[in-house]
Amino acid sequence: MLDKLKKVELRAGWKHEAHDFTNWMAQEENLNLLGDEIGFDISLIQTEAKVGSFNVDILAEEANTGNKIIIENQLENTDHDHLGKILTYASGYDAQVIIWVVKNAREEHRQAIDWLNENTNENIGFYLLKIELWQIGTSLPAPKFEIISRPNDWVKTVKSSTGSSEFTDTKIKQLEFWNLFKDFAKQNNTTLRFQKSYPQHWTIISIGNSDCHISLTINSRENLYGCEIYIPNNKDLYQKFFEQKQEIEAELDMGLEWMELSEKKASRIKTSIIGDFEDESSWEDIFEWMKITGEKFKRVFPRYIK
Repeated sequence: MLDKLKKVELRAGWKHEAHDFTNWMAQEENLNLLGDEIGFDISLIQTEAKVGSFNVDILAEEANTGNKIIIENQLENTDHDHLGKILTYASGYDAQVIIWVVKNAREEHRQAIDWLNENTNENIGFYLLKIELWQIGTSLPAPKFEIISRPNDWVKTVKSSTGSSEFTDTKIKQLEFWNLFKDFAKQNNTTLRFQKSYPQHWTIISIGNSDCHISLTINSRENLYGCEIYIPNNKDLYQKFFEQKQEIEAELDMGLEWMELSEKKASRIKTSIIGDFEDESSWEDIFEWMKITGEKFKRVFPRYIK
C-alpha cells in the first residue's frame, strides 16, 4: 500500500522568515542539506551579519577553501528588493558564493541570476534555489531544495582563460573530467561533496576536519589515478594514522602507500590505479573507482581522528 506525497505551505513550517526559517537554515544539518544539493560543504560563520545598516541572513564559508558564502532567504516569490540585497551583501563581504533561497522564482529574476553567472569571473557563483515542504500522509513535512540557476563552471573558466597560454588542452580536459565525474557521482547517490571544478590535476573532498582532506588526482604522464588523504601541515596527525595502519587498511580492504614526506610540511596516504587519461572511453570505469574509493576513505579515516 502506497501513500501520496502532499505539498505543504512553507508558512506552515516556518511562520517567520528571519526568526524561524533563517534559524532553521543555519543549523548544521540543514546547511548540509543545502550543501548536498549545491555540491560542497557549507560552514556557518554568523546569522544576521551586518553589512552597513543591513543584515545578511546567513554568512558562511566553503569548508574546503574558506571562500565566503552569503545566503539570503525568502519565503515568498523573488523580488527586486532581495535581488538588490544579495548584490549588496556579496560586495560587503567580498563573497565568492551567493545563494538565494526562495518560495518561487520569477522568470525575470532567474534570467538576472543567469546573466550574473555569465558575466562575472570564474571565482564568483550565484545560486538560485526553490525550497518546498512535502509530507507523506500524516508524516512530518520534509524540505526539498531545487536548483533553479547555478554557475556553469565550464563556460566561466573557459571565458576567463581565453587567450591564456596557461589554459592548455590538458587543462581543458582536466576540467571536463572533473565536471563529468561530479555528475556521475551525484547520479549514483554519492555521499561525497565536491568543491568547484578547476582545470587542474586534482580535486578536493572534505571529510569534516580542517587538518586533512581527500584529494582525487590525475597523473597523465604516468597514467595513474589516485585517491589520497592529504595532510597539509600536521605530522602528528599522520603519525596517529600510521600507528593504526593495520586497522585502517583492514577496514578499507586495501593496502596504502604511506608517505610521511619528512622533508616537507605535507604528508600523504594514498592508493592508485593505472589508467590512460587520453582514453575517454575508460573514464566511466575511473569515475566508478574514484567514487567507491573516495566514499571508503570518507567513511573510514574520520573514525581515527577522534
